[in-house]
Amino acid sequence: MDKLQTTIKETVSISGVGLHTGQQVTLTFHPAQEDHGYVFQRVDLEGQPKVKADADYVVDTSRGTTIEHNGARINTVEHVLAALAGLEIDNVLICLDAPETPIMDGSSQPFVELLLNVGIVEQKKHREYFEVPSRINYADGSGVEMMALPLNDYRITVMVDYNSPVLGSQHASITNLSEFKDEIASCRTFCFLHELEMLLDNNLIKGGDLNNAIVIADRQIEDSEMEHLAKLFNKEKVEVKKEGILNNVELRFQNEPARHKLLDMVGDLALVGVPLKAQILAARPGHKANVEFAKKIKRAIEKDKRENTKNKSNAPVYDPNVNPVYGHADIAKILPHRFPMLLVDKVIKLTDTEVVAVKNISGDQYFFPGHFPGEPLMPGVLQIEAMAQAGGVLVLADKEDPSKWSTYFVKIENAKFKDKVAPGDTLIIRMRLTAPVRRGLCIMQGEAYVGDKLVSEALMMAQIVENK
Repeated sequence: MDKLQTTIKETVSISGVGLHTGQQVTLTFHPAQEDHGYVFQRVDLEGQPKVKADADYVVDTSRGTTIEHNGARINTVEHVLAALAGLEIDNVLICLDAPETPIMDGSSQPFVELLLNVGIVEQKKHREYFEVPSRINYADGSGVEMMALPLNDYRITVMVDYNSPVLGSQHASITNLSEFKDEIASCRTFCFLHELEMLLDNNLIKGGDLNNAIVIADRQIEDSEMEHLAKLFNKEKVEVKKEGILNNVELRFQNEPARHKLLDMVGDLALVGVPLKAQILAARPGHKANVEFAKKIKRAIEKDKRENTKNKSNAPVYDPNVNPVYGHADIAKILPHRFPMLLVDKVIKLTDTEVVAVKNISGDQYFFPGHFPGEPLMPGVLQIEAMAQAGGVLVLADKEDPSKWSTYFVKIENAKFKDKVAPGDTLIIRMRLTAPVRRGLCIMQGEAYVGDKLVSEALMMAQIVENK
C-alpha cells in the first residue's frame, strides 16, 4: 500500500551564505497542507511572491538550478530539494530573505539534520506517485544520456567520467530513497581548479569557501598561485593532497563526486512535481540535462493523465459534507463581483494550477424568468462567466491583497455547450492553468459539470492587472 503524504512538525530555520551571491540568508521550512508540494517564497520582496518547485520555472542551470516565477528568483535550489525528496517529505513552504539558498557545507546534510530534528509527520491523504509506464530516454548529443525504466520503487544509478587522472570514472547508486540520508546527503559539491578560476574571474562564488566545496587540482600549481588562493579564501595556507584535492579536505566517500551528482539528480528530479516510481540511469548528468529530463518526465505524466481520462468521466467529486476551501463570504474578498453577478458560491479545491468551484442553480435566479420561461435554462454566456470567476479565484487567491488586482478575460476559444443547466442543478466548475503565468497572462482550460456530465467547456486567456 502506498504511503501517506508527509510534512514537518513545526517551523524551523537555518542561516548561511549563498554560494554565488555571497549574501547572508535565512531559510525557513514551514509545514504545509496536503497536495501543497514544494513552494519557495521570497519574504524579502514586496508582496512576498511564491515560486513552485517546477521544471517549467527553471531559468538558469549554469552553476546550479535557478527557478523564477511571479517576479521572484531562487538560485541554487537543488540541495534543499534533494533533502526534502530524499527524506520523502511531500509538503513544505520554504521561505528565504535573499535570492539564494545557503550553501552550508556544499551538501544536503545540514538540511537533512534540521528536518529530521524537527520531525516528520504523516498527513491524511495518500501520496500519489507517477509510475513510469515505459522507457523514457534523454540524450543531449554530447555524451549525456539518461533513462527512466518501469520499477515499483525509486532507484538511481549515476556514472561520471571527466577524463581526469584525479577523478577517473566513478559510479554511485541507491536502491531506495531510504539510503539517501546516510549514503548521499553528506556528499559535497565539487569543481576543478580551472573552473574555480573562471568562476572567480566572473565574480561568482562570492560565498565559496574551501570548506563548502571539493576543489580538484587538475594541474600543477605554482607556490605563488597557492599564496594567491590562500588570500582569496582567507586561509593561512593552501595545499594540495596527493589525491589532488585542495587544502587537505578529507573525502567523505572515495566516490564522493559521483555521489554528489546523484544528490543533484534527486533534487533536480523533484522539479517533476510528484514522487516517482522508476529506475533512473544517468551517464554524465548535470543540472541542464537533469532539468530537461525532468521536463520530459512531466510531459509523460501529462500524456498519461490524458490517456487515463479519455474514456471515463473527468468530473470533480463534490461532497457537500466537506468544508469548502472558501465560502461565499471568502470569495467576495477575492473577487469584485456582487449580486446578481457573483456566480461562484464556494471553492472546494485550490492548488497552484487548479481550482474547483460550485454554483448552485436555484429556481429564483434572476435570469430564469426571461430566458426560455417555459423551460428555464442557465444561459451559456453565464456559464462562461462562472468559469471566468472561478479562474479569477485561482490566479488571485495567493495575492497579498486580492482587492488590488483584477482579471480581465481577453480571449475565449473552443467554447462548447454540451447539455442543459436547469433550476435545481449544481454546477461544478474546474479551471486549470495550461501553462505557467507569464507577464501577467494566464491561459486556462475551463470545464463545467452537472453530476458526471460535462455541460460546457472553453479555453480562456486572461490578463492579471493591478488596479489603479
